Amino acid sequence: MLGQRLDWCEQRGATKYLSTKWVNAFGLSVPPGVLFEADIPWWARWWISPHDPAVLLAALLHDYALHVLQHGRVRAAAPFSEALRAGGLGRTKRLVMVLGVIARRYR
Repeated sequence: MLGQRLDWCEQRGATKYLSTKWVNAFGLSVPPGVLFEADIPWWARWWISPHDPAVLLAALLHDYALHVLQHGRVRAAAPFSEALRAGGLGRTKRLVMVLGVIARRYR
């Protein structure tokens, strides 16, 4: 899955992406034109790639729920976790990532 070209988003920076098509997943409908970030701390990128398609989908859903729909951090983490699970990420990685998006403070 890693390294596969995605038809629903395009890269706009090191870890920034833009949705290019409608994405309907896990109860959310995300329109094209949504800028999102798959921000993995540099020290964890050996373990979790920000360019993994499962991570990208999870990041899109999370950022859309959090910033556009104004969901709380815990509620926005639900579709994030489901996308990671569906993408095949194991429990440990999912737990670390979900706790990370819940606990992270934005500047």
